[in-house]
Amino acid sequence: MLTGRICTRVVATAVPTETARAAAERMASQGVGTLVVLDPVKHAPKGVLTDRDLVVRCLAPGKDPEAMTVSDVMSTPVVSIDDEAPVEVALEKMARSGIRRLVVTGGDGGLIGLISLDDALELVVEEMSAIGRLLERQAPHVAV
Repeated sequence: MLTGRICTRVVATAVPTETARAAAERMASQGVGTLVVLDPVKHAPKGVLTDRDLVVRCLAPGKDPEAMTVSDVMSTPVVSIDDEAPVEVALEKMARSGIRRLVVTGGDGGLIGLISLDDALELVVEEMSAIGRLLERQAPHVAV
């Protein structure tokens, strides 16, 4: 299965110059914990901002979220994967990078979506369930 087929294609985004507070408010209103930060000119992924980034780099050190910008607290460089890459490659990249989400990009480097470890696990569960159903149908029927 290709990464682009199972990624989430509706992705909340931010720009590097907006305040950390504005980004946090967007996360809250959209019910997400991750924003992909886009270059305002190229519209290509420039960073990733997570709720953890906001806590660790802004709130815990006592910094003002109105004075901090997204670029001050976002994670860089962007760890991404091409939408044509197999899901197995995405999982290997997540494991090597120690992250649970990858930005999915197209051939031009533009944002396609976001794939999470949960997306991949959901796929595995669906595939295992299908295998289980097949095995049940093919099991020999033994009279007791």
